[in-house]
Amino acid sequence: MLKDLNHVIEYIEEHLTDDLSLEVISEYAGASVYHFRTVFFHLTGMTLSEYIKNRKLSEANKDLLRGQKVTEIAYKYGYQSLDGFTRAFKAWSGFLPSDAAKKKISKSFPKLSFIITVTGGNSMECKIVEKSEFYLAGVSKRVPMQFEGVNSAIVELAMSITPEQRNEMHTLQNIEPYQVVNASYNADAGFIKEEGDLTHLIGVLTTNGSASELLEKVKVESCTWAVFPNEGPFPDTLQNTTARIYTEWLPISDYEVIDVPSFSFTKMDDHKKDYAYGEVWMPVRKK
Repeated sequence: MLKDLNHVIEYIEEHLTDDLSLEVISEYAGASVYHFRTVFFHLTGMTLSEYIKNRKLSEANKDLLRGQKVTEIAYKYGYQSLDGFTRAFKAWSGFLPSDAAKKKISKSFPKLSFIITVTGGNSMECKIVEKSEFYLAGVSKRVPMQFEGVNSAIVELAMSITPEQRNEMHTLQNIEPYQVVNASYNADAGFIKEEGDLTHLIGVLTTNGSASELLEKVKVESCTWAVFPNEGPFPDTLQNTTARIYTEWLPISDYEVIDVPSFSFTKMDDHKKDYAYGEVWMPVRKK
């Protein structure tokens, strides 16, 4: 995986002056847009588009120091106007492009290189599960793509579930895990900004594909799942587990994530405040 990521970084370097789209980059990496952006964010702490913007402006700064015209540089790195480039450059560097050129001021942002760094000694429990075809049945909504914090649109979705919908979910639920799950899929692609939506579904797993019109059904093909149990303060433990999957487990495992809806569930402890047991189910295949 690290080798693949470094190849992607080189690809970005070779195309900094092109119209780079997240879809094209993800295809080059051999992953879905959503999973690749998630991997990148958890490994680097920044979004993919933020990295590309920083690299473009860093190279633009070098061009300014070489004496190239500001207008030429703006269009070279994909800005539609001089004003747009000037605003972006000042927000990034703290000074105007003209000042960089006249006063020889520079700010740099070097390209990334991924390496394995072993820290700490915390174990991470994982079990591999083979699962036949099933359906996700539940209530879904297009929500803003968000990698950190509480997604208010998902909270609103959960609150909108009716008693009738909950009853039908309970009736349909017939395979493990016997919990209400949160699943995400169908992320928007083809744009450079970290914007757009994905579909979030709150529902259950079932082999029964005949849910009523009250619920949406999503067919999930037979595949392998890496399951990560976690227990502790909520939501920190669940979020930390997800981050560790991408930063610790995937880089050194024999598996890669595939473009199938991943899901998770959380079961709150009735006797401990803000404490929960949860599982993250990641669809994978052998490399």
